[in-house]
Formats: sequence, C-alpha cells, structure tokens
Amino acid sequence: MKPFEKAAILFLLKHLLSGVAGAVVLGTGLLWFDVARLATLIGNSEYGLVAIVMLYGSLMLTFGSVAMGIGIMALNEDTRP
Repeated sequence: MKPFEKAAILFLLKHLLSGVAGAVVLGTGLLWFDVARLATLIGNSEYGLVAIVMLYGSLMLTFGSVAMGIGIMALNEDTRP
C-alpha cells in the first residue's frame, strides 16, 4: 500500500468514526428520552432487538456517509484566514 493510499483511508476512517459517534449519540438520545414513545414501542415488541439493530445501523450508515462526504468535499477549501 502506498503512503498516500494509507493517508486517504485513515482520513476516511476518521470521518466515518465521527459520523458513527454522532449516530450513536442520536440513537441513544432518542431511546433515552423516549421520543415519540419509540423506546416504549421497542420495549413492548417481540422484535425489539431487530428494531434496535435497524435503528442504530441505519443511523450509522447515514451519518457515517454524510461525514465522509463532508470530509471529501472540504478537502479543497483554503483554511487560511
């Protein structure tokens, strides 16, 4: 693996992890505060585990993709004042 490839992968992984962290915070907040009775519905369902996996999985996929996209689009910006 070439050095620039390793740097690019690490760059994308850093942004992916930040998006996943945001998704975990949002998903946990939705369940903790029982927004729209979501935690109650999941708790009373026989498929609660599937619902939780789908909730966190979809949030992680969405937020991780958005974070990587933002990172890629911001590469060419000049950060000097």
